[in-house]
Amino acid sequence: MTTITISSDYGYVLLAGVASTIMTTYLGLRVGGARARAKVPYPFLYAEKAEAEQDKDKMVFNCYQRAHQNTLENYPSFLLTLFVAGVGFPKIAAASGFVWIASRLAYAHGYYTGDPKKRSRGFFGYIGMLTLLATSTLTGVKTITNGF
Repeated sequence: MTTITISSDYGYVLLAGVASTIMTTYLGLRVGGARARAKVPYPFLYAEKAEAEQDKDKMVFNCYQRAHQNTLENYPSFLLTLFVAGVGFPKIAAASGFVWIASRLAYAHGYYTGDPKKRSRGFFGYIGMLTLLATSTLTGVKTITNGF
């Protein structure tokens, strides 16, 4: 049986998790503001294509919404790998988490320009995510092999 001891450094991981919640809340609030400016009523998730092609505010709203939705699509994988990797590599996991958070903000702000190609500003987030994937995998392997 493997016993896992959580070091005080795991606090950094917890702070990265909290920061990610603040980031997703921020993105959601920004969508709300863009929705009001574009006058896209609930329950519609996006403005229709024809509307967005005719109205820049509606196109920009769609970009805000897509940036938020893409972040939410990736969020479960981020949280799982952050918290698992943090067991074995808390400082690396926390740093990778903050890189991912910063990249999501860069991604969103690039998208907010209304030019979807500018979302690539957040590409560096793959560094954080791939590091989390590798270190969470290694944490699992070390747990199975009693490497801790």
